[in-house]
Amino acid sequence: MTPKLPQQAVQVYGRRKTATAVAHCKCGNGLIRVNGRPLDNIEPEMLKYKLLEPIYLLTKDRFSGVDIRIRVMGGGRISQVYAIRQAICKALVAYYQKYVDEASKKEIRDILVQYDRSLLVADPRRCEPKKFGGPGPRARYQKS
Repeated sequence: MTPKLPQQAVQVYGRRKTATAVAHCKCGNGLIRVNGRPLDNIEPEMLKYKLLEPIYLLTKDRFSGVDIRIRVMGGGRISQVYAIRQAICKALVAYYQKYVDEASKKEIRDILVQYDRSLLVADPRRCEPKKFGGPGPRARYQKS
Protein backbone atom coordinates (compact mmCIF):
# COMPACT_ATOMS: atom_id res chain seq x y z
CA MET A 1 0.00 0.00 0.00
CA THR A 2 1.40 3.40 -0.98
CA PRO A 3 1.44 6.17 1.62
CA LYS A 4 -1.06 8.98 1.10
CA LEU A 5 0.50 12.29 0.13
CA PRO A 6 -0.75 15.34 2.03
CA GLN A 7 -3.21 17.29 -0.11
CA GLN A 8 -2.47 20.89 -1.00
CA ALA A 9 -5.16 22.84 0.85
CA VAL A 10 -5.65 26.04 2.86
CA GLN A 11 -8.44 27.05 5.20
CA VAL A 12 -9.32 30.72 5.77
CA TYR A 13 -12.33 32.69 6.97
CA GLY A 14 -14.20 35.83 5.98
CA ARG A 15 -16.25 37.88 8.42
CA ARG A 16 -18.88 40.60 8.25
CA LYS A 17 -20.81 41.73 11.34
CA THR A 18 -21.80 38.40 12.95
CA ALA A 19 -21.60 36.28 9.78
CA THR A 20 -18.61 33.97 9.40
CA ALA A 21 -17.66 32.10 6.23
CA VAL A 22 -14.96 29.40 6.39
CA ALA A 23 -13.39 28.61 3.01
CA HIS A 24 -11.47 25.41 2.32
CA CYS A 25 -9.39 25.79 -0.85
CA LYS A 26 -7.64 22.81 -2.49
CA CYS A 27 -6.30 21.91 -5.91
CA GLY A 28 -9.07 20.88 -8.29
CA ASN A 29 -10.91 22.02 -11.39
CA GLY A 30 -12.67 25.30 -10.56
CA LEU A 31 -15.64 24.30 -8.38
CA ILE A 32 -16.92 26.87 -5.89
CA ARG A 33 -19.63 25.66 -3.50
CA VAL A 34 -21.35 27.42 -0.60
CA ASN A 35 -22.91 25.10 2.00
CA GLY A 36 -22.88 22.35 -0.63
CA ARG A 37 -24.62 24.46 -3.31
CA PRO A 38 -23.07 26.07 -6.41
CA LEU A 39 -22.71 29.86 -6.51
CA ASP A 40 -25.57 30.15 -9.03
CA ASN A 41 -28.15 29.07 -6.40
CA ILE A 42 -27.27 31.71 -3.80
CA GLU A 43 -30.04 34.02 -2.53
CA PRO A 44 -30.74 36.98 -2.65
CA GLU A 45 -30.59 37.15 -6.44
CA MET A 46 -29.63 40.86 -6.48
CA LEU A 47 -26.38 40.22 -4.61
CA LYS A 48 -25.17 37.40 -6.85
CA TYR A 49 -23.00 39.91 -8.73
CA LYS A 50 -21.28 40.79 -5.42
CA LEU A 51 -20.37 37.12 -5.00
CA LEU A 52 -19.04 36.86 -8.54
CA GLU A 53 -16.94 40.07 -8.31
CA PRO A 54 -13.69 38.26 -7.35
CA ILE A 55 -14.15 35.83 -10.25
CA TYR A 56 -14.76 38.65 -12.73
CA LEU A 57 -11.83 40.69 -11.38
CA LEU A 58 -9.29 37.87 -11.43
CA THR A 59 -10.67 36.03 -14.49
CA LYS A 60 -11.69 32.37 -14.45
CA ASP A 61 -8.24 30.99 -15.36
CA ARG A 62 -6.93 31.79 -11.85
CA PHE A 63 -9.83 29.83 -10.31
CA SER A 64 -9.58 26.91 -12.78
CA GLY A 65 -6.91 25.08 -10.75
CA VAL A 66 -8.64 25.25 -7.36
CA ASP A 67 -11.82 23.99 -5.69
CA ILE A 68 -13.27 26.19 -2.94
CA ARG A 69 -15.76 24.82 -0.40
CA ILE A 70 -17.38 27.43 1.86
CA ARG A 71 -19.42 26.98 5.04
CA VAL A 72 -21.25 30.10 6.18
CA MET A 73 -23.19 30.70 9.39
CA GLY A 74 -24.53 33.55 11.50
CA GLY A 75 -25.66 37.02 10.52
CA GLY A 76 -28.23 37.96 7.89
CA ARG A 77 -28.29 37.19 4.19
CA ILE A 78 -26.40 40.30 3.09
CA SER A 79 -23.70 39.93 5.74
CA GLN A 80 -23.29 36.30 4.69
CA VAL A 81 -22.79 37.34 1.05
CA TYR A 82 -20.06 39.81 2.05
CA ALA A 83 -18.42 37.20 4.31
CA ILE A 84 -18.46 34.65 1.46
CA ARG A 85 -16.81 37.00 -1.04
CA GLN A 86 -14.12 37.90 1.49
CA ALA A 87 -13.50 34.20 2.21
CA ILE A 88 -13.16 33.42 -1.53
CA CYS A 89 -10.58 36.18 -2.02
CA LYS A 90 -8.58 35.33 1.09
CA ALA A 91 -8.60 31.63 0.19
CA LEU A 92 -7.22 32.25 -3.30
CA VAL A 93 -4.50 34.60 -2.00
CA ALA A 94 -3.48 32.11 0.72
CA TYR A 95 -3.43 29.19 -1.75
CA TYR A 96 -1.27 31.09 -4.24
CA GLN A 97 1.11 32.18 -1.48
CA LYS A 98 1.56 28.67 -0.11
CA TYR A 99 1.53 26.49 -3.23
CA VAL A 100 2.14 28.65 -6.33
CA ASP A 101 4.50 31.63 -6.16
CA GLU A 102 4.84 34.94 -4.35
CA ALA A 103 4.74 37.10 -7.51
CA SER A 104 1.32 35.87 -8.67
CA LYS A 105 -0.01 36.13 -5.09
CA LYS A 106 1.14 39.77 -4.94
CA GLU A 107 -0.47 40.47 -8.33
CA ILE A 108 -3.81 38.98 -7.16
CA ARG A 109 -3.65 40.88 -3.88
CA ASP A 110 -2.93 44.20 -5.62
CA ILE A 111 -5.88 43.75 -8.01
CA LEU A 112 -8.26 42.98 -5.12
CA VAL A 113 -7.07 45.79 -2.84
CA GLN A 114 -7.21 48.34 -5.66
CA TYR A 115 -10.83 47.39 -6.40
CA ASP A 116 -12.14 47.07 -2.81
CA ARG A 117 -10.08 46.69 0.36
CA SER A 118 -12.91 44.89 2.18
CA LEU A 119 -12.33 41.88 -0.11
CA LEU A 120 -9.25 41.05 2.00
CA VAL A 121 -9.57 43.08 5.22
CA ALA A 122 -12.46 42.56 7.65
CA ASP A 123 -14.63 45.52 8.70
CA PRO A 124 -14.25 45.95 12.48
CA ARG A 125 -17.56 47.81 13.04
CA ARG A 126 -20.02 46.07 15.36
CA CYS A 127 -23.44 46.96 16.76
CA GLU A 128 -23.14 49.00 19.97
CA PRO A 129 -25.09 47.51 22.91
CA LYS A 130 -28.01 49.33 24.53
CA LYS A 131 -27.40 51.07 27.85
CA PHE A 132 -29.76 51.93 30.69
CA GLY A 133 -31.43 55.36 30.84
CA GLY A 134 -32.40 55.47 27.19
CA PRO A 135 -34.03 53.64 24.26
CA GLY A 136 -30.71 52.84 22.55
CA PRO A 137 -26.95 52.96 22.98
CA ARG A 138 -26.59 56.77 22.78
CA ALA A 139 -30.09 58.32 22.92
CA ARG A 140 -31.52 59.27 26.35
CA TYR A 141 -35.15 59.26 27.51
CA GLN A 142 -36.86 62.66 27.22
CA LYS A 143 -37.11 64.69 30.44
CA SER A 144 -40.17 66.84 29.78
